[in-house]
Amino acid sequence: MKTTYREAMRAALRDAMQRDDRVFLMGEDVGRYGGSFAVSLGLLEEFGPERIRDTPLSESGFVGAGIGAALGGMRPIVEIMTVNFSLLALDQIINNAATLLHMSGGQFNVPIVIRMTTGAGRQLGAQHSHSLEGWYAHIPGLRILAPATLADARGMLWTSLQDPDPVLIFEHGSLYNVAGEIDDDAGAVDIAKAAVLRHGDALTLITYGGTLPMVLDAAEQLAGEGIEAEVIDLRSLRPLDEHTILDSVARTHRAEVVDEGWRSGSISAEITARIAEKAFYDLDAPVERVCSAEVPVPYAKHLEQAALPSVERIMAGARRAVGAGG
Repeated sequence: MKTTYREAMRAALRDAMQRDDRVFLMGEDVGRYGGSFAVSLGLLEEFGPERIRDTPLSESGFVGAGIGAALGGMRPIVEIMTVNFSLLALDQIINNAATLLHMSGGQFNVPIVIRMTTGAGRQLGAQHSHSLEGWYAHIPGLRILAPATLADARGMLWTSLQDPDPVLIFEHGSLYNVAGEIDDDAGAVDIAKAAVLRHGDALTLITYGGTLPMVLDAAEQLAGEGIEAEVIDLRSLRPLDEHTILDSVARTHRAEVVDEGWRSGSISAEITARIAEKAFYDLDAPVERVCSAEVPVPYAKHLEQAALPSVERIMAGARRAVGAGG
């Protein structure tokens, strides 16, 4: 079946709402407007305003309402327009959703799913180009997902709704128009495992979300140079599938982590540290990292592209890793 990432997300929402009457969607412009990125287009007409709920412009307010609904037995899907706006709901997400199970001595789960658009590359200015999913991956009590493929866009939502605890889904804005084929019967997927999307023996390329297409492109070009790279799509940033990462590094003996977040304190730093801690003697070269430049993301297109990971930078890192090992 031919579809796009956006349409796969919409199909996931429709499927979840058809399967469980407790599921509803709430957020800014999700109803009459059809969603800021057209993901929920048509769902208001199909399910009505009780289940497709437009909210005021108050992230703290409607995320808090979603938490309350989850505590009351519903299965809310809360859409935050872009990741920077989630900062207005940090208290609700970190001090309530993530902690209530612990603070209640295990009495109260918070089965809420919070979706938001992340990432740069679309000339939206510094305040709308953040990649903050690595921040949230620091927080115990949250599960952090980054669907990068059509199958995951279609399948991660239903699995997330079965989780008794909060799940945050980060959808990279550059992926919404990506088109391809998925199975006609595509459905729920395992959200606990990373995926090896390309096998190789020269080095391991580790990434997630919006940088996956460029990593696969880089791997294809590197193969033309005789460098066969293994590509891992992390899919989940918390918890990390450490086993898949370490197993691959043990076979390739080199690693490169590609992360659109800033280098300092990033998810790439965490992955690099875990490789150093648990696979140090498997390495034949230092772990390479490709991250965004440590500046507010520029608006000007040529400056924005220069600040972000690129196929060229990924390939250069791979060559350094392979060359360092002799």
